[in-house]
Amino acid sequence: MAALRDLEGRVVLYTGAAGGLGLQTTLQLMARGATVVAVDNDPTKVAALEAEAARVGAAKVGLGRLVLSTADLSDLAGFRAVLDDLLGRVGAFDVVINNAAIYPSRPFEDYSIEDHQAVQRVNVDAAIVAVQAALPAMRERGFGRIINISSITLSGGWANLSPYVASKGALVGLTRAWAREFGPYGITVNAIAPGAFPTDAEKIHPDPDGYARHVLDRQAVKRRGHVGDIAHAIAFFAADEAGFITGQTLHVNGGWVMS
Repeated sequence: MAALRDLEGRVVLYTGAAGGLGLQTTLQLMARGATVVAVDNDPTKVAALEAEAARVGAAKVGLGRLVLSTADLSDLAGFRAVLDDLLGRVGAFDVVINNAAIYPSRPFEDYSIEDHQAVQRVNVDAAIVAVQAALPAMRERGFGRIINISSITLSGGWANLSPYVASKGALVGLTRAWAREFGPYGITVNAIAPGAFPTDAEKIHPDPDGYARHVLDRQAVKRRGHVGDIAHAIAFFAADEAGFITGQTLHVNGGWVMS
């Protein structure tokens, strides 16, 4: 955990916060003083996040606040209603982390157009809804941080994940467009493209051990990534020190893909 308090007083909206990459990042942001508004669709994972935050908080003085919410991001109107309720409780979002995603895996010809649209709705459209909810207060305050979680699959062109890869490309495009449009208001927008991390997402692979060897063979750094690697990158983009960085995609993948 970082000893910094550089996010003191900041309110962070974090979608998919209770997932594989989310829990550690939530605790990292809280350790830096932030209030984290954690939104996830899985009540069991939300309860686990709450329990872990309570466990860490019991031993750590000054841990930031955690506000929990369960939402179905495929229901965009319902998600906006949840965000409006949360805004009524916390006032404004200073940082938005668009992390929630679904990733069905099968050959391209086995996806229907409705399958593509379902992935787009959760992975991209829900991010748009989150930014629409946060933007007015960010513009008024002259400060904001938007962090979109893309994926190494965009650079590598993974097979059997075409809707997911397309959605992660859309997030990079939005990152650049929003950075240009929101920059005059003191708002930065960046993306993070994680590599392969040993989370639940890897369960889609039929041979996890073989996949782990495949990852290490291709990475320059010969260890598996851990969630703290992503947590530190997110915390950096959320802090004042990253205020002159916008429209960029940071690849956190151990040197698998370099660009």
